[in-house]
Amino acid sequence: MSIAIKGLSFNYGARQALKDLNFTLPDGSFTALLGPNGAGKTTLLSLLTRLLSLQQGEVSINRVDLKRQPRLLMQQLGVVFQQSTLDLDLTVLQNLQYHAALHGIPPKEARHRAETEMARWQLSERLHDRVRQLNGGHRRRVEIARALLHRPSVLLLDEATSGLDTRARIDLNRHVRHLCHEQQLTVLWTTHLIEEISTEDQVLILHHGSLLANASAKEICKQSGTFELGSAFEKITGLQQETT
Repeated sequence: MSIAIKGLSFNYGARQALKDLNFTLPDGSFTALLGPNGAGKTTLLSLLTRLLSLQQGEVSINRVDLKRQPRLLMQQLGVVFQQSTLDLDLTVLQNLQYHAALHGIPPKEARHRAETEMARWQLSERLHDRVRQLNGGHRRRVEIARALLHRPSVLLLDEATSGLDTRARIDLNRHVRHLCHEQQLTVLWTTHLIEEISTEDQVLILHHGSLLANASAKEICKQSGTFELGSAFEKITGLQQETT
């Protein structure tokens, strides 16, 4: 299993943000993380990326334990946050080279990897453009390319399609799925958009810090007695009752 979470809990003072989470993500899988605002999704990602320190529970990636070998674990991880972290005044290549340098990748190899990743996105001709010249969809592609430069086995995407138009969202989603099949990359895709999830995808539903569902979208619908995931999500979380 690429990611294994056991007994994970986290408190902000008296408020419990996560409550005894337990789940695993298989190698090369695409898993969607669903939850309303305040569900605990950001807290979970912050713990996985060490922006927050573990309080209770265990996190491992490819059997590397977060508490015992944090540096080695972070080498296994690529991250794309909801808010862009690219430097708008640097070129695409400069952004990628800077990230590569932080991971100790030699300049010649960094350039080769940058060119390879941008070619995957059919954006080789934009390598020397400043990031501020790119549209939102292309910036997201650069961020994913950057996250994969050090060749992680797990990719975390936090609302990666936020603010993108429909065509860009579809293209981004399709490409990330292709990476799962092509590179056996394990992806945790956080989203609010049900249409980004296929019936065969594994889905985690988080609400009030608790994991309420962990199954394929098709199985979740079956278990909840509904015909589509949006209705199942509302029924499981009780959001339909809360808003009526």
